[in-house]
Amino acid sequence: MAEADLKALAPPQSPLAPIIVKKITIIEAGHHGGAWKVAYADFVTAMMAFFLLLWLLGATEEKQRKGLADYFTPTLVKMRQESAGSDGLLGGSSLTDVDNYPYAMGQTGTKTITIPRGVTGGPKEGGGRGELDSEKLKELRDKIDKKLVQRRQLSHLARQVRVMRAPEGIRIDLMDNADFSMFELGTTILTKEARGLLEVMADTLKEEKAPLILRGHTDSLPWRGGVGANNWSLSTGRAEATRQALVLGGVAMRRISRIEGVAETEPLIADNPADPRNRRISLLLLDGRSAPRPERTGPTGKPAAPPPAAKKAAN
Repeated sequence: MAEADLKALAPPQSPLAPIIVKKITIIEAGHHGGAWKVAYADFVTAMMAFFLLLWLLGATEEKQRKGLADYFTPTLVKMRQESAGSDGLLGGSSLTDVDNYPYAMGQTGTKTITIPRGVTGGPKEGGGRGELDSEKLKELRDKIDKKLVQRRQLSHLARQVRVMRAPEGIRIDLMDNADFSMFELGTTILTKEARGLLEVMADTLKEEKAPLILRGHTDSLPWRGGVGANNWSLSTGRAEATRQALVLGGVAMRRISRIEGVAETEPLIADNPADPRNRRISLLLLDGRSAPRPERTGPTGKPAAPPPAAKKAAN
């Protein structure tokens, strides 16, 4: 057969398939590592701290936030030259010597170490008695409110009574306002409501043992010309009228340490000295930290007997 015939009888040839090479890389760890977990944990911790901060800002008052800020404020300790060990081995003074710190407390240490944790208030209120004073304030406030509620005609005067802590003890202010006055205008005569209020105060304070200081305050309104009285005599006279009312209510006379009249020199509303709330009577209960009143002595050095008027009032 011819070559052309043989090609015609042969089956048709298909194209060759491409060769595919597949490379497989084997990683020993089998995963992408754990670095992302550390970053995620840091993120979650930061978010928790952020929400905790928001909660503290919403659940605390200004004084509490200031206390928290002071607690976390770092304290810088500055050492003086030639102080305890400041110049190397045995180069300073004794470890028991007083360091030159800004808060000299007579011992080595910083202010945060030398002042007890329980201290609250200013320099006159140290000693860790803040919680005790707060409990006493609340106790007195509750007693006064309860006794005023029992007298319905006096219940509205609860807003005229302010109980607060003072450097010498606890102070109770009986304040005037536009609708209430402790005394008749320009006089030392107690109003009917004021007498009832002082009866409540005497009933509350007669069970206490602390000495009392009574202080009268006035506003800054001037007196008309030709009148011999002034705010000094008026504030003192009102303090004396308050003393008499308290003694009649059952407060022992020996507990009255002194009475004072300060006129308008200590306004409650400093921005407006003429505000009626500046007219008030302050009852100060001295605590054990205050200096006791010296005993009155006679010409021979022995304790003087109380005057006849005092004996009569005490009976």
